[in-house]
Amino acid sequence: MLQRPILLDLPDQLESERLWLRAPRPGDGATINQAVRESFEALRPWLPWATTLPTVAESEEFARRSAVSYLTREAFTWLLWNKQTGRLIGVSSLHDINWSVPSMQIGYWVRTSMAGQGCITEAVLTVSHFAFDVLGARRVEIRCDERNERSAAVARRAGFVLEGVLHNERRHHISHELCNTMVFAVIKAPS
Repeated sequence: MLQRPILLDLPDQLESERLWLRAPRPGDGATINQAVRESFEALRPWLPWATTLPTVAESEEFARRSAVSYLTREAFTWLLWNKQTGRLIGVSSLHDINWSVPSMQIGYWVRTSMAGQGCITEAVLTVSHFAFDVLGARRVEIRCDERNERSAAVARRAGFVLEGVLHNERRHHISHELCNTMVFAVIKAPS
């Protein structure tokens, strides 16, 4: 019988070679907002929440809601901090969790000035290991717009396999045109 997720004792911080992955806390909003503002034009085509530039208060609300979701085990969000500089470089999450499998989906975005340095792939690998080794996941997915080549490249570099493309699966959050979604996954067989 699967333990009730709320009872899982889990760390709120993970570590990789170059990154600290830490659950958001109250007070993180201004730092998150600064990273979003720097990266807004790069994020806008791909992320539905990036249709309008968030205020500092909205970023603070995101931090607080993410902290609560982490505690209730409904979703896990981590702020990605560069160990060397202490700078916030992006965000990654586990969401759309189905505890009965368990299966979940990884999301991520990187600060524009840190793009192309492999930090998001490193974060995705760290989050994947957490999903499989700590949460007991049997399936972890990455979904992205078929035109989002950079996101698809992260999935492939992290060892995710393209399972298929969902055609006309959703409307684009800005243009409202029909879009295709690529579904990448890693599967772990029961032991």
